[in-house]
This record gives sequence, structure tokens and C-alpha cells, in this order.
Amino acid sequence: MSKNAYESPLSSRYSSKEMKYIFSPDKKFRTWRKLWIALAESEMELGLPITQEQIDELKANQDDINYEVAQEREKLVRHDVMSHVYAYGQQCPKAKGIIHLGATSCYVGDNTDLIIMRKGLELVRNKLITVIRNLSKFADEYKALPTLAFTHFQPAQPTTVGKRATLWIQELLLDLEDVEYMLSKAKLLGSKGTTGTQASFLELFEGDHEKCKKIDKMIAEKMGFDGCFAVSGQTYSRKIDSQYLNVLAGIAQSAAKFSNDIRLLQHLKEVEEPFEKNQIGSSAMAYKRNPMRSERIGSLSRYVMVDVLNGYFTTATQWFERTLDDSANKRLSVPEAFLAIDGILNLYANVADGLVVYPKVIESRLRKELPFMATENIMMDAVKNRGADRQVLHEKIRQYSMEASKVIKEEGGENDLLERIAADEAFGVSLDELQVILDPGKYTGRAKEQTADFLSEQVKPILEKYSSLEDEKPEINV
Repeated sequence: MSKNAYESPLSSRYSSKEMKYIFSPDKKFRTWRKLWIALAESEMELGLPITQEQIDELKANQDDINYEVAQEREKLVRHDVMSHVYAYGQQCPKAKGIIHLGATSCYVGDNTDLIIMRKGLELVRNKLITVIRNLSKFADEYKALPTLAFTHFQPAQPTTVGKRATLWIQELLLDLEDVEYMLSKAKLLGSKGTTGTQASFLELFEGDHEKCKKIDKMIAEKMGFDGCFAVSGQTYSRKIDSQYLNVLAGIAQSAAKFSNDIRLLQHLKEVEEPFEKNQIGSSAMAYKRNPMRSERIGSLSRYVMVDVLNGYFTTATQWFERTLDDSANKRLSVPEAFLAIDGILNLYANVADGLVVYPKVIESRLRKELPFMATENIMMDAVKNRGADRQVLHEKIRQYSMEASKVIKEEGGENDLLERIAADEAFGVSLDELQVILDPGKYTGRAKEQTADFLSEQVKPILEKYSSLEDEKPEINV
């Protein structure tokens, strides 16, 4: 690592080596050479005077990239593609004249971008599966553990710890649908020429339109794609970039929501993210256990959600068949979104795999609030079994609830609502009987069953579909 030059933390600190390689110069230039071979092979198969000997020479040298030659050439001609054409030609003297035949720079540049983005999204998909798998185990383990649910971060009806986790999983399943859809419609630019008309190829094929149509299909097949875009300018539509960024930003939204929930739960001391034995939470406060991983998820997610705007503006400002104001922006916005999401999912998988639950704290908080939530049941029981007047009991409960709240908020005391109700003969119920009514499991509705059904009906088929994928165990730099 250089100590005297800026280096993106997305590369040095957050992203995995797999994602960094996908967007590396080496991956890009190796893909260029594969595309040149696919082009030359297709042209040979369509009847152009290209020999198998030339193709073999290109293949023999495709992975031995002479970077020094290309770099020196680029200093002279100021053109990256032509510099690599020159360097490849130096290694392949017999095939030198047919490299990049009929193509424009976007043939290698844009097709490579499309190939790399698809590859990057496949890695994102795999990591999404790992997160879903980890959260599913957590949800199943705690599907029946009652916990206080919140609306507006104010105490509401109880739910279960596992049911809450299904809300995180459901958002990830929506993201996975978007990822799968984006991968399902992935296409190449093909070889369209300077303004997308294939004029150079129509010339090469002596006016044979069918061969011009076939060459795109042949290149796509050789590169592992189902097809190419039917029409284009010089470039593929930059809307494709914004669509990829949209998918990544969707994942960022889901991850940020999860991270905020964990940070709030850690504040409540109910659930914590992993904290290593020798980890330091604060340089000043040695007792602290800060939710650093969740905070980082939120921080990186914010970056991705903002970065998506680059795709929008780039798409909107492309003039006619091509302008070059996209290039510098794409070099930053697209790879960094992928690297950031990679880092986010590494953290998400790690946190989801190591969540620590404190049932006693959860139960204590729930029981402090449960008396208020149980008043409807207490009132109905008195009306049904003892013939009490509902309107009278409703007013009594209102008054007792206000008094109990005053004790809690103004005096710092414990919730004594049950004691007040038990002391009132109008309810006809003892404190012991009220404690039975206050079993937390009676107030979680179908949370346990919903969780079990969701995991069985919605999540299990997805995990079975991707059962061959091994769990990611990312190394986290906290």
C-alpha cells in the first residue's frame, strides 16, 4: 500500500479480493483480448480471409499481456484501445492485421463493461444468498421468543424476535428478484460500429446484411450471452448502468434498514452485533460496545444510494449516438457502487451470522409494557365472566393507566397498573390471576406461525435453488 498517495478505502479496506479483481485492469484487458478473438473467429466463420493459424496465434497469447508495451504506446498515441491493439499485435505478428477488424473502441470497451457488470452482479447475488441463509437460521431459532414491537419507536403490540427478522429477509428477497431479473436480461452491445449502423461490417461482408446480423449473435454466444441489443448508437444505452445501480441501491436500502434496527436494539441491550474478545469500542470509554459494523453498513449504504444519481444524469445527458462525458463518471460510479455493496454484504453476512440475543432483557422490557397492552383482555374477561359493565371498567382502566404512567415517568417507579386493577373489586380478579393473563406468548398473535410459514414457503425454495452456493465467510476489517 502506498503511504504517499490516495487509495480508495473501498479497495484497501472494505471490498473483497473477488470483487476487486472483477473490476481490475487485468480483468478488463483479458476480456478485451477474448472479445478480439471472438470477433476474429466470427469473421473467419462468416467468410472473411482470416486463417485458423491467426486465430490460434491470438489464443496462444491471450493471457500473456505485455502491459509495458501498451503503456509506452499509450504515452505516444493517447488512446488506450489502440495501444492494446498495438501491444497484442507485437505478440501476434501473423494476426496483427486482423485484430479489431471493423470494430470501434466501444466494441471492447462497452462489451467488457457489460460482461464485468454481469459478473459483479453474480457475486452480489451469491452474497445476498449467504445473508438470507444466515438471517433465516436466526429467524427460525427465535421465531417463538416474544419481544416488544415498536411503531414510531413507541411501544406497540408484541411480536417475536424471529418475526422481526423475517421483515429484513423479505426486503432481501425483493432485492434478489431484481438481481435475478437484471441477470436474466443481460445482453452484449455486439459489434455495431461507429454510430451503431454496422456500416463497416456491411462493407467487410460486401453488402451481405444477413452476415451483419449473424456476427452479433455469434459474438454473444462465444462470450456466454444469449444475444445483443437490437439497436444502439456507438455505445449501449447508459440506462443499463443506471438499472444496475438501481439494483445495488435497493440492496443498500435494505441493508441500511437492518443496520438501523440493530443499532437501536443494541442501544436497548436486547440484541447485539458480534463483538470480538479483544475489540476496543472506544479510546476513552473502555466499557463501550459500539455497533461499529452496523454503523459501517449504514455509512456505505448511504454512499451507494447517492451514487445511483450518477447513472441517471449520465443517461440523461448522452447526446444522439454518443458523447464522451460518460466515461470518467462511469469509471468511478459503477465500480465503486459494486465495491461498496460487496463491502456492505460482507458486513451484513458477518453481523447476521453472529447476532447475540439477550432474552432476559427482552422479557423485562416487554413485561414493563405488557400491563397496558393486556387491559383490553382484562376488561373483556371481567365483562364476559363476571357481568361487569364495560364502560365503567374502561374509565377505571383509563384512570389507572394514567396514574401508573405518572409513577413510571415522573417518579421513576415500576409499572403498578396490575396492582391497581387487582385492588379494585369491580374487576373481580387477583394479582396472581392477572399474572397468568400476562403470559407474553398470548399477545404475539400469529408471529411464530407467520415466521414458520414464511421460512418454509418463501425462503426455503430460494435456498434450495442456490443450495450449491457455499456460505461466504468474509474477513471483516472493523
